[in-house]
Amino acid sequence: MAQLPQLRRIPQIPSVTSILATMSIFLLLAMIQIAHAGSLSQRAVGTMANFTPSPKPLPVPVITFRDGKGQKRGLAEFSGKVVLVNFWATWCGPCRREMPDLDKLQARLGGPKFAVVAISSDRKGLEVVRTFYQENKIQHLDTYIDKTTKAQRAFGAYGLPTSVLIDAKGREVGRLVGPAEWVSAEAIALINQVIAGGGS
Repeated sequence: MAQLPQLRRIPQIPSVTSILATMSIFLLLAMIQIAHAGSLSQRAVGTMANFTPSPKPLPVPVITFRDGKGQKRGLAEFSGKVVLVNFWATWCGPCRREMPDLDKLQARLGGPKFAVVAISSDRKGLEVVRTFYQENKIQHLDTYIDKTTKAQRAFGAYGLPTSVLIDAKGREVGRLVGPAEWVSAEAIALINQVIAGGGS
């Protein structure tokens, strides 16, 4: 009995619809990323001219630091809030000058939707930070320190001060290297945009 010739399997070609759907998703994601960077770029003016928006929201490293009581803390505790992480030290002149502004920013916007987390890298410990806070009447910022500088290095913050803005989903949306006027109209507008979800 003659054998029937075997039929070759024809590889399936994706339908035009599935190709278009895939391309649409990639296009939409690209547009969201462009809109994210573009919207914050519009706010990076005046006193915020040195603020560099991330091309897209970036995951942040897991870091730990100590609070004023010596207890270990982490950024996960601020989940759901927009956070401005500021790496600074008492021996850094520009840091010292901007701390009163950061204190006023915390007083003005701090609450359930926003927090300033200023992490000192002073190797002399909490006492020098406490003294600085007292002498400069820093009343609204909590005391945080990381003598090891591991948190600072994890963020790639090699110059002080460096401020990293993190959205409510825990992603970096931009950073500013150097001091800034954090209670200026431009700074408040930029941060409020991220709080409103316009930067992510």
